[in-house]
Amino acid sequence: MSYESGRDFVGIRAFETRPFGAYRHALKRTLDILFVLLVAPIALLILGVAAILVKRDGASAFYCQERIGQNGTIYKMYKLRSMVPNADNLLEHHLEQNPEARKEWDLYQKLSHDPRITPIGRILRKSSIDELPQLLNVLLGDMSLVGPRPMMRNQKDLYPGAAYYSMRPGITGYWQISERNECSFAERALFDTSYYRDLSLRTDFVVLLRTVSVVLRGTGH
Repeated sequence: MSYESGRDFVGIRAFETRPFGAYRHALKRTLDILFVLLVAPIALLILGVAAILVKRDGASAFYCQERIGQNGTIYKMYKLRSMVPNADNLLEHHLEQNPEARKEWDLYQKLSHDPRITPIGRILRKSSIDELPQLLNVLLGDMSLVGPRPMMRNQKDLYPGAAYYSMRPGITGYWQISERNECSFAERALFDTSYYRDLSLRTDFVVLLRTVSVVLRGTGH
């Protein structure tokens, strides 16, 4: 796997087209569906308990947000809510009042100290339980278990790559299991291009195993 190799963006836009392969074009989708059906009973139980805890502030336990999918299509991605109900307004106010936070957001599209995250939300994020509703996106065909980190519509112009658009976004992937807190948003393109070139059953199996390790550590990487 080469997801940690280099920081050079040369050639990202002109990545090579991979030849037809059974796993890439058929088996990967089949295994995604089988996995979701297999873990659904346990996932629903965990989601039920987590949703009750999230909803204690009176707002909806779930939220959906438009993301860019394969071939540039727009889909609605589902998550457990880990932020306060007025998160968008709070973010803009926070960035206006904190120039350093604005610089961090512009570079990484996230904050190391995000005032929008609720106490229960921090637990959900560290354990990745907030991502469980995306299993529905996998079942619907919007996403895959392994793939690029789903990108928001307003982030399209910040992303310098092309490989992302040739794959379904993933619940986990090269970027998600990397030292992601230390790389810029634009550097996601390197991870996505590497994954596109490496995509195979073995690659996905290794990524899923590493994802388990990341979740168990609860550090975000």
